[in-house]
Amino acid sequence: MDVEEVIAVYYIYDRYIKKKKKKKYWIHPFLQTKDETRHFDIFFENLKKYEDKFFGYMRMSLKSFEKLLRILRTSITKEDTRFRKSIKPEEKLTIVLRYFATGCSFAELHYVFRIGISTVAEIVREVCAAIWYCLKEICLPELTKEMWYQIANGFFKRANFPHCIGACDGKHIRIIAPANSGSMCYNYKGFFSLVLMAICDSDYKFVLIDVGAYGRFGDSAIFQNSNFYKKIQEKRLNIPDPSPISPDSTTCLPFDFVGDEAFALSTTMMRPYARNNLNVTKKTYNYRHCRARRYIECTFGILANKWRIFHRPINVNIDLVNDIIKSACFLHNFVRDRDGFSFEDTLNNPLAETIASDSVRRNDRTALRYRELFAEYFMTEGRLDWQDNYI
Repeated sequence: MDVEEVIAVYYIYDRYIKKKKKKKYWIHPFLQTKDETRHFDIFFENLKKYEDKFFGYMRMSLKSFEKLLRILRTSITKEDTRFRKSIKPEEKLTIVLRYFATGCSFAELHYVFRIGISTVAEIVREVCAAIWYCLKEICLPELTKEMWYQIANGFFKRANFPHCIGACDGKHIRIIAPANSGSMCYNYKGFFSLVLMAICDSDYKFVLIDVGAYGRFGDSAIFQNSNFYKKIQEKRLNIPDPSPISPDSTTCLPFDFVGDEAFALSTTMMRPYARNNLNVTKKTYNYRHCRARRYIECTFGILANKWRIFHRPINVNIDLVNDIIKSACFLHNFVRDRDGFSFEDTLNNPLAETIASDSVRRNDRTALRYRELFAEYFMTEGRLDWQDNYI
């Protein structure tokens, strides 16, 4: 390095030091009033007096909130120091629930709760990690054969589809374009996204989820590269063995998932017939298939309308986006078990978007035969009196 370069580097460094602003406050005066006025404590105590207002604010009942707080308290509690008091776990959980419920920015939460923006971001990250750690065994447990049978019975009772153990689909979660990501997250609809691949039961609860696939990929590719697909192939999901679908049948059919046209047909995934020149049998199968598959669309609709952070692009880094998606799915199941769902949450579903189909399909011949057997069943002993009115 010659003398001129040394002088140039020194000049730039000197200007940087002069321009660098010193921190004006250790704690901003606006934030210092938080403890003096007991802003959150008073608000929280008043809110608990009114169940309907509490549910509208937290998106869950008071009993569910208290139960969730008991589960998370140890993981999100910090000790006070000589410099400042720690933030109470009740306030941390409230901040995250409001962030999920409204989709507001960290800056808005900073003004509402009188907590620094960087502190709000750290709270969201901390609580999401705690939700993942503490709720994964409660809200998404490892399924046993008995649990798969219960799911299949639920689909048979509500959707009249035998041997269905889950409805599967992928949903684009809007994000702000990550730095240096190129077109990896850019999907065919014209925005940046990560994909939530999920399987649900007939009670609108998630059974299996896979989070983090880039938006440019299609459903079939994401499904075949997911962790739960690998477990299916290795037979580690405890899925029941094939059995007859009725007492009068001797042909054993597998327990499988139902998906839309974006998925490849296989012995573990049933998809509808292509919509060209279909006879009555195939049209009937497509209708009965749709009745089972719609549960995943409804589940995504309930998720998005309860946690409205999914109504806008999420403006955080990808790692935190993944944590937010997983946490929202766990909270969805947690609230669904305890509070059910609000009818208003099903009225609008901005994420009901079908992902583009892959151009290449190599369907399994065995799976083709299984689908034909399901179609024959729907026209014979499994026939519904009113099904012809909808084809």
